[in-house]
Order: sequence, then structure tokens, then C-alpha cells
Amino acid sequence: MFETPVLIAFAVTLAAGLATALGSMVLFHTSANSPRMLAAGLAFAAGAMIFVSLVEIFGKSQDAFGEVYGPKGGMTAALLAFFGGMLLVILLDRLVPNPHRGLEQTDTGNDKTKIGRIAMLAAVAITAHNIPEGLATFFATVDSPAVGIPLALAIAIHNIPEGVSIAVPVYFATGSKTKATLAAAASGVAEPIGALFGYLVLQPFMSPFVYGCVFGIVAGVMVFLSLDELLPQAKRYAKGHETVYGMVSGMVLVALSLVLFKS
Repeated sequence: MFETPVLIAFAVTLAAGLATALGSMVLFHTSANSPRMLAAGLAFAAGAMIFVSLVEIFGKSQDAFGEVYGPKGGMTAALLAFFGGMLLVILLDRLVPNPHRGLEQTDTGNDKTKIGRIAMLAAVAITAHNIPEGLATFFATVDSPAVGIPLALAIAIHNIPEGVSIAVPVYFATGSKTKATLAAAASGVAEPIGALFGYLVLQPFMSPFVYGCVFGIVAGVMVFLSLDELLPQAKRYAKGHETVYGMVSGMVLVALSLVLFKS
């Protein structure tokens, strides 16, 4: 049922998702956090995601739609899918607001019930937002590992502070590092689960039109998340030029990977 490219894509998506657990480990096993390093890392992820989405993934959407509608129709359909992906994230944000909580969180308080509620809400929100990221990583890797793996790396970097966002309130509510790490990991597992579910639902209907929709939507989702979450967070932690340096570095890494692995 599952061919080798599908299994590889699932493994890559799982690794990217479990970076949320790495976030909790970083928090609990470092004596000091580096905001400037976090800023560079988030910007790096944003640069990689924006570059691969606009340079490669959007092009795949346009090519797939072009097989159905021709060059002009393919461009139009790809653009509609691209902005449709952005609209999808906006609607998701309206339904399940994404808590932008980072390493600097200090609102621990003494009310463990309240903190536990914050932990639950953060976990639900981040889990919901992880599903489209898992779909993006999975389908990009199935089509081309040279595209999917750099995207997975970018999403993994993005997932580290998300893991912190979940682990911090769980830790202060329960006093257990183990529970905090497990809660962060559970949120990340939503990415491979969402990817597998999406594949099982869409696989029987795969066609140039469906591929065009998937890649166009994925590109829109990735660009929107980068602009709405990663870059603002990176700028908030930055003390100098870490944001732009990190973003350009992410773009360069993806560009090199595309050239080196171009078939």
C-alpha cells in the first residue's frame, strides 16, 4: 500500500513534527536561552519556507494546473490555490487562535488550575496549526525529497519554540519535565498523523488538478505562516540584524539544495 517515497515522506514529516519535543528539552537542559539565536533560527526557517514555496512549490502547482488548463489557465488556477491556502490559515486562526508564547514567558503564577488550562489551550491551538504543516512537508517530500527535506528542516526549527510554548505551562502546572516533554511531542505528532490522513483521503483521487490544488495551497500556507508567525517572532527577539541574516541564510540553503539535487 505504501511505496518507498511515501514511507520516506512520512519519516521526514515525523522527524519535523517531533522537533516540538526538542523544544522542551532545550528549555529544560540549558542554563540560559539565547534570544538572538532564537531570532536567527526563526528567521532562517521563514526564509527557507518562503523561498521554497515561491520558487519551487508554487511552480509545481502551476505546472500541474497547466496540464489541465494550459499556461494562462494554469497560472490563474495556481494563484487561486495559493491565496486560498492563505485564506485557509486565516479561517483556522479565527476558529482556533494560535497563542504566540515564546521563551520569554514569565506568567507562571501560582494558580496551577489556570496554568493547566493555558497549557491545554496552547496544545490544542498549536496541534491544529501543525496539521497543514504536516501536509505541506509530506506532499513536498513525496514529489521531491530535494524540496521536502529543506522544508522539513525549516518547519522543525519553527516547531522548537512551539514545543517550548506547550512545555512551559505544562511544567509549571504539573512540576513534571516528563509530562511537559510528552505534551510537546504529542502536539508535534499531529503533523505526521495529519499527513497520513490527508494522503489516505486524497490518494485515490490524485490527478494533475489535485496536485495543483495541494501544491498551490501548501505554498500559500507556508508563506502566510512565515509572514504572520515566524518573522514577527524573530524580529521581537532580535537585537540587531539577526532576522535578515537568518532569513537570507535560509533562502541560500534551500537554493543550494535545489541546485545540488536537481535531476
